[in-house]
Amino acid sequence: MNPFSLVRLSTLSEVSARMAQAPETRRLRAGGIDLIDRLKEGLEAPDELVELRAVAGDDGARMTGLAERKGGWSIGSLVTLAQLASFADFARPFAAIREAAASAATPGIRNAATAGGNLLQRPRCWYYRHVDLICLKKGGAQCFALTGDNRYHAILGGGPSFIVHPSTLALALLAHDASVVVFSPKGERTIAIADLFVPPSVDPSREHALAPGDIMVTIELPPASAAQRSTYLAVKEKQSHDWPLGEVAVRASVTGGKLSGVRVALGHVAPIPWRSGEAEAVLEGQAPSAELFARAAQAALSKAKPLEHNGYKIPLVEGLLRQALHSICEVPLPE
Repeated sequence: MNPFSLVRLSTLSEVSARMAQAPETRRLRAGGIDLIDRLKEGLEAPDELVELRAVAGDDGARMTGLAERKGGWSIGSLVTLAQLASFADFARPFAAIREAAASAATPGIRNAATAGGNLLQRPRCWYYRHVDLICLKKGGAQCFALTGDNRYHAILGGGPSFIVHPSTLALALLAHDASVVVFSPKGERTIAIADLFVPPSVDPSREHALAPGDIMVTIELPPASAAQRSTYLAVKEKQSHDWPLGEVAVRASVTGGKLSGVRVALGHVAPIPWRSGEAEAVLEGQAPSAELFARAAQAALSKAKPLEHNGYKIPLVEGLLRQALHSICEVPLPE
């Protein structure tokens, strides 16, 4: 790891300006979980780390706060995953967010990892993380997953890179139509969570749409009705701490015996958190049933294009989605 300076500035304006001046040699530090990994792996060698937790006053309070907003919630970008995982006030309407945060990594990591850092972490693809391999994401000519060991890679939306997006929290936020508030030298703006992530077909070198000097301040959840339910489920090789093989987050309301406001998000199957319009179209306005859930699960994976070693993800994610739908709609699982 190369030596670096740790810079502490007290306002977002100062942090934003400093980052915009030299984006190639400076990095923001929040929890530092992924950042320190990248430094140790030799993937990056910045001269400076700019400490976000040093920001004070109202800016600092916004980034570390968790507050109700007219039936929705504002989550500071520096709120930890452990805080989200233990936040009982989310209750059933926002349960997927609490469950996703609780599922990530280990207790020690959740105590340090921040919501903003989880959303903006870099891919965990073993080709990208290998310092001696110059893959497509690092300016090379090809994605090595196409012909290599691709058991953990994308089956939806892949190409020209076949990474899977690593953020578990992003999946739950996508299911809740969340947005993020971003501070920049030009002022603040709001970005829908669905627009935050950049697929490799647009730019294989990037995963998000933030520019140099942009700082995520808060995550905003829209109001939820009392009838809204959500859940998050994942399968891992080691359930205690591993990266998911596949995951789902589902949100819906059941009123008058019919499903409404349905959102289905799939994770670790695509280079971005993947919203399944196909599954939502099957479910919206219909009466919950095991047969309906099976059709929705098939529709969700109908466009999957597995690589040589990852076809198992199709039945795995179909099963997770069926289980999630049975859970939030309180329909007994078939025997």
